[in-house]
Amino acid sequence: MSALALALLATGCGDGSAPRQAAPPAGSSSPAKAAADRVEPLPGAPKSTLPVTVDSADGRKVTVTSTERIVPLTGSLNEIVFTLGLGDRVVARDITATFEQAAKLPVVTRAHDVSAESVLSLRPTLVLADTSTGPAEAIAQIRDAGIPLVVVKPAKALADVSARIDTVAAALGAPEAGTALKRRTQDRIDAVRKDIPARNAQDGAKGKPRVAFLYVRGSAAVYLLGGAESGAASLLEAAGAVDAGKESGLTKDFTPITSEALAAAAPDAILVMTKGLQSVGGVDGLVKVPGVAETPAGMDRRVVSIDDGVLLNYGPRTDEVLRSLVDQLYGGTK
Repeated sequence: MSALALALLATGCGDGSAPRQAAPPAGSSSPAKAAADRVEPLPGAPKSTLPVTVDSADGRKVTVTSTERIVPLTGSLNEIVFTLGLGDRVVARDITATFEQAAKLPVVTRAHDVSAESVLSLRPTLVLADTSTGPAEAIAQIRDAGIPLVVVKPAKALADVSARIDTVAAALGAPEAGTALKRRTQDRIDAVRKDIPARNAQDGAKGKPRVAFLYVRGSAAVYLLGGAESGAASLLEAAGAVDAGKESGLTKDFTPITSEALAAAAPDAILVMTKGLQSVGGVDGLVKVPGVAETPAGMDRRVVSIDDGVLLNYGPRTDEVLRSLVDQLYGGTK
């Protein structure tokens, strides 16, 4: 995914000031009743054995001697730490960590833009980042201060969920908790996939709904159509759907929305982030974006919205994302 797309997605993942909103039903411009935005930690206190030396995604070996004060620099990493059961040791958050348990923590990262001074002022004993975290000068400043900093590869598909949990758990000295969380997460994802209506799972691509992932921010006049590298394809395919942008030949992450691009994608449904949908005035506003009204999705007002802070996290709550996607696409599981 390009740096521009990463920045856009990060800034669109919420400001941490409001609880997660339940996705509205397809064709509705009124959000459903707010749902609790919480993570579900593993039961019991995890066993943590330190010191550990782990491989960082930037090619370094990092030795961790204490997890008493943890600073995860992305919302998804924060979510994993809390879900492993070590949330009481987290002392800061990224602006995209919108879940309830992290809401009162100080923000030290905004849209992958780290404030090294803010991080260091919290006296962390471990900092977790991913390969998109920056600027490089801030990361270097944290390392130069002698703070163990582990870089984790980003997750772009369902297949990445287990490896990402493993990496974080290893850095925390809690591999057994990582194994338990991987198992729970995979079991829940598998359960959702079993509920996909059989006709859509068996009829091949021809019988599957075509879904276009649109990244929209009306206030910034940003209107993008997701392609093969947007991060949404794996979710859509797991839900028994076809990524319309990828299928129409868009090989990159995002491309500006045009009537021609949407006509080629010909989506039966449109996937958007909840705040993005709100930013254009709901479904009524979305169908006014050039080209949308002429698609099958636009004509049927078939819109799926999922919370910004969790849609592309590919972590412990991905089963919830998949469940919401399946329910909205098919009108309830069967």
